[in-house]
Amino acid sequence: MKKSWWFKLSFLSLLALWALASLAPSFMDMDEEGPYPLKSKLNLGLDLQGGLYMVLGIDFNKVYRDEIKTMARNLMDVLEDKGMTVTRGTLDRSDPQDPKQSLLLGEGVQMEKAKEAIKSYGANAIRLTKEEGNEIQYGLIATFKRTATERAVGKSIEVIRNRIDEFGVTEPEIIALGEDRIVVQLPGVKDIERAKSLIGTTAKLEFKMVNDEVSPTTLQTWLAKAREGGIEFKKGERFSAYLEKLNHFLQKDLPKGWAIAFQKKNNNKGEVIEQTPFLVEESSRLTGDELQDASTQIDPQQNQPYVSMNFKVQGAKIFEEITGANVGKRLAVILDGNVYTAPNIQSRIAGGRAQITLGQGSFSQLLEEAQDISLVLRAGALPVELEFQEQRVVGAGLGNDAIEKARLASLIGVALVFCFILIYYKLSGFLALMTLGLNLLFILAALVAFEATLTLPGVAGIALTVGMAVDANIIIYERIREEWHQRKDSFKAVENGFQSAFWTILDANITTALAGTMLLNFGTGPIRGFAVTLLIGIAATVYTSYFCSRMFFEFYMNRVQGTKLSI
Repeated sequence: MKKSWWFKLSFLSLLALWALASLAPSFMDMDEEGPYPLKSKLNLGLDLQGGLYMVLGIDFNKVYRDEIKTMARNLMDVLEDKGMTVTRGTLDRSDPQDPKQSLLLGEGVQMEKAKEAIKSYGANAIRLTKEEGNEIQYGLIATFKRTATERAVGKSIEVIRNRIDEFGVTEPEIIALGEDRIVVQLPGVKDIERAKSLIGTTAKLEFKMVNDEVSPTTLQTWLAKAREGGIEFKKGERFSAYLEKLNHFLQKDLPKGWAIAFQKKNNNKGEVIEQTPFLVEESSRLTGDELQDASTQIDPQQNQPYVSMNFKVQGAKIFEEITGANVGKRLAVILDGNVYTAPNIQSRIAGGRAQITLGQGSFSQLLEEAQDISLVLRAGALPVELEFQEQRVVGAGLGNDAIEKARLASLIGVALVFCFILIYYKLSGFLALMTLGLNLLFILAALVAFEATLTLPGVAGIALTVGMAVDANIIIYERIREEWHQRKDSFKAVENGFQSAFWTILDANITTALAGTMLLNFGTGPIRGFAVTLLIGIAATVYTSYFCSRMFFEFYMNRVQGTKLSI
């Protein structure tokens, strides 16, 4: 045998050993904590191993309200920078899809100058809806609302994907469904409630000053008035929705620019058992958008977990300005409407570091809560609140049933192919079966190496690959037969047969690979699963059907000295 043949055999042997070693944890059900050095296993999709399927709805009415509130705050800054005094007016929510915010101009402020300054800043976002006395009212224009909804959906998908990636779910599927829904599929998820909590948590971090001039007695009086009006938190209700209704009901009683927030205490079942009210600024001075990183730390003195936060350069500057201008006052750290802590500011705080201290509970509970808060803060805040409209836990029974049927179909198909090849091509057919086995081995090993997910469409992609591999062998064998019948020279027939079949095989697989690449780039979910296995299968097919098959034929022809050709 030539030296080059031994190099080819050595490479194939190493490749086969690597493939077998990669697949051992999957097929031998090895423990991930065991001594075996390779830990990765073959990932199965939602349709094969079960998991969580959810449809999330988006409340765009709240998106519009948040946008007009943010715009009002920006307009107030613009007017104040030009020396005009202005205060926030009421929010008109009579039309949920078109909220309008009013601004109240101070004495001596010329209406026309204020309108001109506002127009120069927000001409592409807002429209004037009312002008009366010192009050001007604005609403969002249609194009800005449309852009806001598209941005909200896109950002929500991005944030959900970041959170799920940190949660450790392999190959999740997150896609938009229509204009106001998002579909999330999480294969293999076991802790469903925690996954729902991480996905649905808005993670809107805000830093707001606390108004201690209003006594706790007054706060309780306002809350009693709200309860008499039917505004009371009910089990199963979104706390943010309750807060919004409460502040809207009490807007005539509350000081302008201030709102009520709560510090909640939950029991072991997650139920709210105590609410401490705070009067905080309505608009936040610093938000989680300025956050650079969040991590879980342990307080060495109290041995309690807490969340440590680092701000970006601009956020650190704002935080230093806030603390420097409000020494002796309280600053509330609020996450999704819940006041986690409201410490007194002792001095100006430089360096851009802050922390969230947690409530009561066991060390393990507080540690998990701190880790979850850190995770969602790092992944970013959702721009909208999501509603779980549909939830299905896909059991493993469906996956097992699909696997068994796929296995039965594969066994029947493989048996038929094997019988045909062995009967029609004799010993050469046996060599083809060896290349088919290597082909399947390399495909599955590549799926493990790339941490790709095998789905039912992926199984179909593998079946198609096997068919293409058989087709490649048939092309080679038929060309060898033609050459052998013409020349009666076995060595020359095999050499010419492989050479003439190479470009035909390569051309067929390249065109299929181009189609698979398009499916991978522009497809979603099951389409991508099919494309991944197809592309991996094409590479494995070209290598095994041509190069490995040729190597086996060289060995065979050398053994028989070219005296016979079983084909």
